[in-house]
Amino acid sequence: MNTEESLRPQSLMLTFLGDQVLGRDVCVYSGSVIDVFARAGIGEQATRSTLTRMVNRGLLRRQREGRRMYFGLTEHSAAVLRDGERRIWQTGAVNREWDGTWTLLGFSLPESWQRQRHDLRAKLAWSGFGPLFSGLWIAPGEVDVSSLVAELGLAAHVKIFRAHADTGMDIGAMIEETWDLAELAGHYEGFVRRWQPWETRLPDDASAASGSGESALASSPSSGREEPHLAALALRLRLQAEWLQVIRRDPRLPVRHLPDDWPAEQAEKTFRAVYDRLTPLAQGASERLLDLVPVRPDQV
Repeated sequence: MNTEESLRPQSLMLTFLGDQVLGRDVCVYSGSVIDVFARAGIGEQATRSTLTRMVNRGLLRRQREGRRMYFGLTEHSAAVLRDGERRIWQTGAVNREWDGTWTLLGFSLPESWQRQRHDLRAKLAWSGFGPLFSGLWIAPGEVDVSSLVAELGLAAHVKIFRAHADTGMDIGAMIEETWDLAELAGHYEGFVRRWQPWETRLPDDASAASGSGESALASSPSSGREEPHLAALALRLRLQAEWLQVIRRDPRLPVRHLPDDWPAEQAEKTFRAVYDRLTPLAQGASERLLDLVPVRPDQV
């Protein structure tokens, strides 16, 4: 599956708001969002629908200023974005600091609880767990899943432990049996293929909106000198959203027990290099073109 093509408008919206709004106590004008998303290949109707759905789900809130509607973060969406920010800039994609600790989660559910079993497995996989055995899942490090278990109402059916492997245990073999390393590596390799060309180039006009990594951008009428800046802003938006999607799929397995050619480090270098290359143009566009207003105290 092409990760770039699988990006949902909501993922892009959260990335955009995390980049432009998080921690600043501001709201952004809907028209500004529509302009940027148009360059990222998302039509006006889809953008408006995404904003409305996210308001209804408690991820955004509205603030009217005259005849214009602005959108800001809620406590819930700010928490989600702070977690993503930590994952990108602090935790990183390569786990070199693993201390040998594993989190084990065992569960036993009635046979008739097919939906609950499916939901639990899906959330465990999203949290970095893999199935050591059918009812015993494992994740590297100390992973707090208490809120996840409580949310599903399964606390009485789940047991959680911290453990270390016994001396002589082949951890590399266990990892290969528990996680699909080829699939994880494929996500990183695909990211590098799509984005590495941008390490040495910049969008210089509206024609940057066609082909491979730059296919993320939709062709739009040139607006003169501003167009490269807008293209860079939209391109950086998709870069961040795709990178976050890739690393959220990764349980951060200890690198010393992974194949020598594990591609996460190269992918992270590509992400940071392209991000740094696009940022001057993208930052210039956001400062000049985004309509931001302070959050009103009565709206908090």
